[in-house]
Amino acid sequence: MRPESSLSASPADVALAVDLDGTLVRTDTLHENLLVLFKRAPWLLLLLPLWVLKGKAYFKSEVARRAALDARYLPYNEELLAFLQEEKARGRKLVLATAADQRIADAVAAHLGLFSEVHASNGTENLSGTRKLAKLKATLGTFDYAGNDAVDLPLWRESREVVVVHAPASVLKQAQGLGRPVARVFEKPSTSPRVWVKALRVHQWAKNALVFVPMLAAHKAASANLLTQAALGFLAFSLCASSVYVLNDLLDLDADRRHPSKKKRPFAACTLPVSVGVVLAPLLLIAGAAVCLLLPPAFGALLAAYYALTLAYSLRLKQVVMLDVLVLAGLYTVRIFGGSLAVGVPTSSWLLMFSMFLFLSLALVKRLSEVRRLRQSNETSAHGRGYLSQDYEQLASLGAAAGQVSVLVLALYISSKEVTAYYDHPERLWLLCPVMLYWVGRVWVLAHRGEVNEDPLVFALKDRVSYAVGAVAALVLWAAT
Repeated sequence: MRPESSLSASPADVALAVDLDGTLVRTDTLHENLLVLFKRAPWLLLLLPLWVLKGKAYFKSEVARRAALDARYLPYNEELLAFLQEEKARGRKLVLATAADQRIADAVAAHLGLFSEVHASNGTENLSGTRKLAKLKATLGTFDYAGNDAVDLPLWRESREVVVVHAPASVLKQAQGLGRPVARVFEKPSTSPRVWVKALRVHQWAKNALVFVPMLAAHKAASANLLTQAALGFLAFSLCASSVYVLNDLLDLDADRRHPSKKKRPFAACTLPVSVGVVLAPLLLIAGAAVCLLLPPAFGALLAAYYALTLAYSLRLKQVVMLDVLVLAGLYTVRIFGGSLAVGVPTSSWLLMFSMFLFLSLALVKRLSEVRRLRQSNETSAHGRGYLSQDYEQLASLGAAAGQVSVLVLALYISSKEVTAYYDHPERLWLLCPVMLYWVGRVWVLAHRGEVNEDPLVFALKDRVSYAVGAVAALVLWAAT
C-alpha cells in the first residue's frame, strides 16, 4: 500500500463510490455466475449467445437470475473493507457503484451494511464506464472513486480524489497521470510460483505413480522403452488430473469458501483469478491429449473415459451418497489399468480387486474426516455433499471393512497358483498381510482421532510410519523373489 495523500482531510459530505468486481471483491462476479450456471444447468449455456444479442445488461441479468451467488462467502478485499469501515465510522457516505447485476450488488450491500446507495446494471442499462460516471454525477455531484481497471479511468478523471485498488501497473500509471490527487493505493499482491503449484495440485500427481504398478507386478525387466512408456502414461494422467482439479476448484468455489482449509485454495481465495483457471483447464487437457499421441490408442481412449468420469464426478456424482466413494476408488483403479495399456502388459484381476477395495477404504477415510468436521462444527449436512453428521459410524464401519477385505484379497492371491510363477519363496509373502493389516488399521484409528488429513494421500506422504511400512513391504517382496 502506497499513500500519496490522505483521505483524512476529505470532508464527510463528499461521498466515496466503490466499484465491486476486482475492487471490493477480489473476483469477477459475472465469471463466477457463469461457473455456477455451468455446474447447475450446463444446457443453459446454449442460450448465452441469444442473451448476448439482447445486450450485456440483459445477459448479466439472465445469468444472475439463474445462478445467484451467496454474498456471505465472496472473497472480499479485507484491506479495503477495513478502510471503508473506518470511513463509515467517520460519517462518510459510501456508495456501491458497479457494472454487476443489481441482484448481486444488493446482496453484497445487504451483507456488508456499509452503503447508503447502490447503483448497478438493471437488465436494460449496463452501468459501466461513462454510464456509471453519468449516474454518479447526477446523484452525487462531487465524489471520490475507488476502482481497479482501465474502464474506471473516466470516473477517476472526473472524481475529486482517486483510490486505486489492486490495479495493474499500467492502469495505476494512467490513474496517476490524470491530474487528480491519488488519495490511496492498495497494491495488488504478487503471485508466487507456489500458488501455481498449489492450483495444479502437483502433490496429487503421486497418485499417478500407479501406472508403474502393472509393469512391476508383471515382473517385467525395467527396460528403457517400458520405463519411457510408463513415464509418458504418468505425464498424461498428471496433466489431465490437473485439468480436472482446476475445473473442480472452479465449480466448487462456494463450497470451498465455506470450508476451513479449502478456502485457502488459489481460486477460492482469488490468489489466482477464475479467468486464469478457465483458460488453464482446457490447456492442460490438450497437453495431456498430445502426450497420448505417443502411446497406444487404447490408452488415449481410457484417459478420455477417465476425464469424462472425473468431470461427471465434479458436476454431480460427488453429491450422491456412496456412489461418490465408489467413483473415487474406481479412478484409482483406472490408473492401474492405464499403466497396463501404456506398457502393453496384462493386468491381474487380483491386482484390480485389491486396489478397488483398498482405495474404497481410503475414499471413505476422506468422507469420514469431512463428516467428523461437521460434528465438530455442529452442522447437520455438508454443502455440496450428500452426507449427514449422523453417517459417521456407518462410514467408519464400511471403510474399515473395505480395508480388511483388501487384505483378504491379498491373502487369497498369495494362496493362488499364479504366485508360484513369479516368486521362488511365495510363503514369505504372507508377511505382507500383517503389514497391510497394521497400516490399514492404523489409518482408521487415526482417522477416528481426527489426525488424518481429509485426503489420505496427503497424510501418507507426510507420515513417516507409512514410509516405514512401504519399506518393509518392499523388503518382503525382495525376500520372496
